[in-house]
Amino acid sequence: MKRVILSGGGTGGHIYPAVAVAEALKRKWKEDVEILFVGAEGKMEMEKVPALGYNIEGLPIAGLQRRLEWRNILVPWKVVSSILKARRIIRDFSADVVVGFGGYASAPVLWAAQRMGVPTVIQEQNSYAGLTNKILSRGARRICVAYDGMERFFPVDKIELTGNPLRGHFAPTKGKSAEALAHYGLSADKPTVLVVGGSLGTRTLNEMMKHWILSLDSAPEVQVIWQTGKFYEREMKEFLAAHPVEGLWQGAFIERMDYAYEVADVVISRSGACTVSELCLVGKPTLFVPSPNVAEDHQTKNARALVDKDAALMVSDKEAIERGMPVALELLADTKRMALLRENVARLGVKDAADRVVRQIEKEWSRF
Repeated sequence: MKRVILSGGGTGGHIYPAVAVAEALKRKWKEDVEILFVGAEGKMEMEKVPALGYNIEGLPIAGLQRRLEWRNILVPWKVVSSILKARRIIRDFSADVVVGFGGYASAPVLWAAQRMGVPTVIQEQNSYAGLTNKILSRGARRICVAYDGMERFFPVDKIELTGNPLRGHFAPTKGKSAEALAHYGLSADKPTVLVVGGSLGTRTLNEMMKHWILSLDSAPEVQVIWQTGKFYEREMKEFLAAHPVEGLWQGAFIERMDYAYEVADVVISRSGACTVSELCLVGKPTLFVPSPNVAEDHQTKNARALVDKDAALMVSDKEAIERGMPVALELLADTKRMALLRENVARLGVKDAADRVVRQIEKEWSRF
């Protein structure tokens, strides 16, 4: 029996790669592997992970607030208490390997494991490594990355290009099925733009859609699947009630993302690491609008990694409201450009990323 701790969270971009690796471990090793997640108290992983059938322990870790707040006074105490609790968890679980996926909890767990002599593996999702992972990489045995050129941040002899582990099946589609079109109430006669800003929503992309809709003086020549996110659902429903548009599906969340990708001709999206990896696998021409509100501007760097390979387009957040839809529509009209982007982005997809990460984990537990 091998025992693996997977740590990360705070956002789905850290949680779901960890879950994808857990699923890959279970597929291969079945009852011969035991998995424990470690997250941060009060963060989404404490709800999402148990709902998927995995055990999780929470640490009292918290990050510094950017504004001057009294809660920052508690951060040093929370860090120390999290490291002490992480040591106890690692010891009591008898972990063979600890794998960090980023987020609040992974730092104290990896820090503690490295000082206890337990092998650690880092999975870095972004093209620009965060400060915590750069520091912890010194004691890590292996570092799984999704982009070329990561030797800028990590020791080259530790780097393994694995791609980002994803849950579900993502692959290029041939044509648009009647079932997928019917699911969104769309026609096969018009091209479709998919606008997706995450489950919570993205103000910029929603304002972009409002700006475009208000500019229309007749029925549009394209159809749109518009994910508004739950924070903006009511506001955008009220807007559409006042400004109805033919051939437009709007919802807070997209349950059948496979259908959405299938019918989309062009995607307008933020450039979080997992989203970028999904779009590489489905091979869709994409216009990225990176969020400016993330650490070290990593979404811009994720998008830039594809733009530099002629595999995507990018518009800045401050320009997107006015330029986003016009750029996407120009792309739709350029069949040669569309074909080039499809070809180049598909080359970057890694279908078996979770299995590749599992192989790196196995190399570490085989040392025992």
